[in-house]
Amino acid sequence: MKKGKDLKPHIGIFGRRNNGKSSFINMITGQDVAIVSDIAGTTTDPVKKSVEIFGVGPVIIIDTAGVDDVGELGKKRVSKTMAMVNTIDLAVLLIADNIFDSFEKNLIKEFDKLEIPYLIFNNKSDIVALSEDKKKQILLETQKNCININTLTDEFLEKVTNLMRETIPKSVYVKPALLDGLIKEKDVVLLITPIDSEAPEGRMILPQVMAIRDVLNHNCICITVRETELEDFMKLGIVPTLAITDSQAFGMVSKIIPEDIPFTGFSIVFARMKANFQKYLEGTPEISKLKDGDKVLMLESCTHHVSCEDIGRHKLPTWISNFTGKKLEYDIVAGLDILESDIKQYALVVQCGGCVVTKKQLSNRLKPAIDAGVPVTNYGMAIAYINGIFNRAVKPFLDITTSNKPA
Repeated sequence: MKKGKDLKPHIGIFGRRNNGKSSFINMITGQDVAIVSDIAGTTTDPVKKSVEIFGVGPVIIIDTAGVDDVGELGKKRVSKTMAMVNTIDLAVLLIADNIFDSFEKNLIKEFDKLEIPYLIFNNKSDIVALSEDKKKQILLETQKNCININTLTDEFLEKVTNLMRETIPKSVYVKPALLDGLIKEKDVVLLITPIDSEAPEGRMILPQVMAIRDVLNHNCICITVRETELEDFMKLGIVPTLAITDSQAFGMVSKIIPEDIPFTGFSIVFARMKANFQKYLEGTPEISKLKDGDKVLMLESCTHHVSCEDIGRHKLPTWISNFTGKKLEYDIVAGLDILESDIKQYALVVQCGGCVVTKKQLSNRLKPAIDAGVPVTNYGMAIAYINGIFNRAVKPFLDITTSNKPA
């Protein structure tokens, strides 16, 4: 599974071989993180380094192989470089020697397709400065200014970091509160957290931890119980303002929590903070329209050891098949690698909660399906729908939308 640091904003450094991508990384980090060499193709695989950018906070800087690499091995390196485009929040394109041609244009095409903001720098300007003709060409084709820099000196460090800070979207590093609009000060929030073999040893999953912290940040009263003690708690007569549970316990918990108490799931709350929430709302009911022979794509954002209790690989496919009564085919893809198969062959895409990836990574992961008109849902909403409580589980969020509408 990815470490928590990968939730930081991601900045990818792109360009041809020997354009100074590695020295750019070293300039930004102030360390010799990446190997610098006059030999083209020194960087073979993406290299990640965490660094603090004032005004943004900690970010992940990614050094990539040159997009002009050659040979069979070079093609594989370029493929890995292009795959990184799907994972970043900001791109830095380095050119040199006044060369701005097909390789650069193809990269920019990918940036634009995925709506990734980017900067263009002409590196090694101490050797070959950007010509006026090339500057005008780049401005005409990209609507962006290309700026001269030299990564072998700290002279340009402040200017570069300022531009990065101005360009990266604030929504990437200013994280919204998980429960904003759902609770207010002094509310009692009940968190029901089942623990099974899939739960991390000695820890809680990220959405549960974030929910606890957010409840406390809102100056509310946080009560956490396992589903096995839920009935005992309810007998105490304490009425929670909001109840949140793990989606796998929806069926059991929904029968215990009274209908007049707002009730939802951790993965649904998390989905609202991440991306594609409206698309999930629209796509989830499509489960009922699945037919014999339809293919369903299960997307896991992390990689982990699989057990018989695995939600995405075992439980959820079984539940969907049983609910629909149809003979369905399932493909399962883990991580953030580029999807090799044609997305249009699927009748439904089911995404995990995405607790270990960034908002942009999750958005880009589902973009091909959304663009192709393939319905999408996530684990939590799909489980709620199967258990017949979809409307109840999403109602707290719809109430927020309604209350915010002008009279």
